[in-house]
Amino acid sequence: MRTDPKTMLSPAESRDLRCVAGMMIPPSAAFGVPGADDAAIFADITASLGRDFADVRQALGALAALSGGAFADLDEARRAAVAEAFQARGGAALVTLTRVILQCYYRDDRVVRSLDLEPRPPFPKGHMLEQGDWSLLDPVRARPKMWRDVPPR
Repeated sequence: MRTDPKTMLSPAESRDLRCVAGMMIPPSAAFGVPGADDAAIFADITASLGRDFADVRQALGALAALSGGAFADLDEARRAAVAEAFQARGGAALVTLTRVILQCYYRDDRVVRSLDLEPRPPFPKGHMLEQGDWSLLDPVRARPKMWRDVPPR
């Protein structure tokens, strides 16, 4: 558990992050999946920030600045406009925020089951992949060597 304020989201940042997660991936009754703001998924998101903490905090700060306050406190239409403006700006913080939310969402067992996959590690059973068109790799194979051989010892 984090106790250092430098590595903890403030309550306002946490509310904003949860709001963003729910906007990115809302629940779907049609597919029987929760939204990314689901309690279990959101707990995974906040626990998984690790090395991405600074970028996520930067993204949340940018959202708060565009909002003129707490993003989560905005009405739905204003939140959508602010999120669109934030997305249009792009940048590493946005990419990181998006990746953190998506990776935690798609490792939730309920979401994995909705994709008709067994929620388990890929090994030792492995996963079968359909064979594709191997000729798509021909341009890569035709490239010149991009590495330097290691001299024999």
